[in-house]
Amino acid sequence: MASVTLTGVLKRFDKTTVVHGIDLDIGDGEFVVLVGPSGCGKSTTLRMIAGLEDATAGEIRIDDRVVNRLEPKDRNIAMVFQNYAIYPHMTVHRNIAFGLRMAKLPKTEEDRRVREAASVLGLTDLLQRRPSQLSGGQRQRVAIGRAMVRNPAVFLFDEPLSNLDAQLRAQMRLEIKKLHQGLGTTVIYVTHDQVEAMTLADRIVVMRDGRIEQIGTPTELYRRPTSMFVARFIGSPSMNMIPGRAAQGIVELDGLGRIEAPGSPSSARPIFLGVRPDDLHVASGGSGALSFDARINVIEPLGPETLVYAEAGGRELVATADGRATLHRGETVRLVADADALHVFDAGTEARLS
Repeated sequence: MASVTLTGVLKRFDKTTVVHGIDLDIGDGEFVVLVGPSGCGKSTTLRMIAGLEDATAGEIRIDDRVVNRLEPKDRNIAMVFQNYAIYPHMTVHRNIAFGLRMAKLPKTEEDRRVREAASVLGLTDLLQRRPSQLSGGQRQRVAIGRAMVRNPAVFLFDEPLSNLDAQLRAQMRLEIKKLHQGLGTTVIYVTHDQVEAMTLADRIVVMRDGRIEQIGTPTELYRRPTSMFVARFIGSPSMNMIPGRAAQGIVELDGLGRIEAPGSPSSARPIFLGVRPDDLHVASGGSGALSFDARINVIEPLGPETLVYAEAGGRELVATADGRATLHRGETVRLVADADALHVFDAGTEARLS
């Protein structure tokens, strides 16, 4: 296991800067997920840690050792790629053992490590098969096994589940989580899928345009996003944003009236009021800090709950209702949210105000 520290790490391709001098501390044994839209610099950051790309500036440390000038094989890391990168002509056993053979490990030790990894990953009965005889999830486990047997200080995962179907992705997320809990090895994991980030991470690093937008636990990012970008990117469906103006603890919402919003700016300014769909409820009665009528456009039953897409104040908002509720398109319902579920963002800077 090892800690990983990035200090002022910058990456430039010709005249284009793709990572803008980021700082990041990853603790020993921590599972950290880099997440963000395509082109935000997350995979480039991972490749710099791995040594597959050189940092233009800044320092990368694994434990107390600066690794900027070290070859990937000398960094004590193992990387799992999106496309598995396993050899089609080799058996599962030989694929897992490939790195150990290159290191000229004794045959008995090689076999012990392969069988140990295969046991953990549920591959014991598949060791003599070839990749063409495996499912996508099994191939990905082979790639993980090949990384495991090296006993690396740090595991690096570059969107390893993006080629799998939804059911396999869910299964592999669980297996990767169990693997980390069992091994305790430091993991840095890149994905564009915020569901993967939320379910796997101890901490999430949200990146945008080559910069770190926010770092925090899944709960912190979900409940206290520091910007509209994070608020919209984390959570599905995305957070509702309602434009308005705020001053002296009062928010005037466009087309939806006035509400109290403690912590809003003292001087009047344009804002967006954010509320997550799971905090905006179809109410049978009562009221909350935010309360208004809306006309239902679309209903999406999900079993225990129902997503309701409804129009109010000239915009469509997403709310939730009890899955047992009887609702109809065109019906007018009352949508309600409590005060502690509301987020106020500056309309200009998009930074959180309260």
